[in-house]
Amino acid sequence: MPQTRAAARSAVRDQLVVDLSAARDARRLREFQARCRAVDELNRKALARLYQTGLVYTRQGARLGRDLLLAHQHLLRVSDLLVRVGELCGPGAARDAEPLYDEASELLARTTKLTSRTGLVFARGQ
Repeated sequence: MPQTRAAARSAVRDQLVVDLSAARDARRLREFQARCRAVDELNRKALARLYQTGLVYTRQGARLGRDLLLAHQHLLRVSDLLVRVGELCGPGAARDAEPLYDEASELLARTTKLTSRTGLVFARGQ
């Protein structure tokens, strides 16, 4: 009978172990996805504003529109990278995900830079 209690206690202790690295990886993925959605929303709003103001029909507006479309392409690539990160599993998943996160971070930085140009033009009132 005492062995059964000891085995039960051991089983309870084993169930309470939490893999923090998996939780950190999941949190990092969620944060990147949220960041991607936020940048995408800014990009869409900037493109809509470009059309609503009629600025898209000017030379400067056409350039900004091209930049926003390039930013959208970057966001699509980031989404693909994040899907690949989500599909990774196994002992080397974190190591394999690191280059994907680096590329996604770089693309998000470029996208933010491209989208911010539009904001500067609207802030100047052109």
